[in-house]
Amino acid sequence: MKPIFLIGYMGSGKSTLGNALAPLTGLRFVDLDDYIESREGMKISEIFASRGEAAFRDMERQALAEVAATEDVIVACGGGTPCRPGAMELMNACGTTVYLDASFPRLLERLKEGRAKRPLIASLDDEELARFITSSLETRMPYYLLASRSFSSDRLEDEEQIAGSCNEFIARFIATKP
Repeated sequence: MKPIFLIGYMGSGKSTLGNALAPLTGLRFVDLDDYIESREGMKISEIFASRGEAAFRDMERQALAEVAATEDVIVACGGGTPCRPGAMELMNACGTTVYLDASFPRLLERLKEGRAKRPLIASLDDEELARFITSSLETRMPYYLLASRSFSSDRLEDEEQIAGSCNEFIARFIATKP
């Protein structure tokens, strides 16, 4: 089976859904950031600090090409991955891209709760965070909308919702595959 690429804004549930889907489908789950960290032997924040953003983006492009060439995999892409030149074209050519569409209130709630783990937003207060999300979504949405499919990811808040979302995802995107 060709790769399934989960794309969407930070907090949209790419890692949550991908991790939950893997054991149910027998597909391997790859978080692109974790893949890069493992390959480089350092955290993304360390890569940015020591080598710079341009070097990280080159690593990200190479990592995406590597996982795009594999089969039987669900890939959680970084929120900005689809915005890089050629990334959506590559993913759409090699597999199925699924935009995880989380509502603004859900994104805001999730990112408020998890902002300490995200250096990009850790220092923002609630109002600044809301403005940041709005602004970045406006910039990124044209890329996200290039996905071949979309899936609401608002229902990933507890085990029951995750199980229901997994069943719906499998029925829509995996069970129908040849």
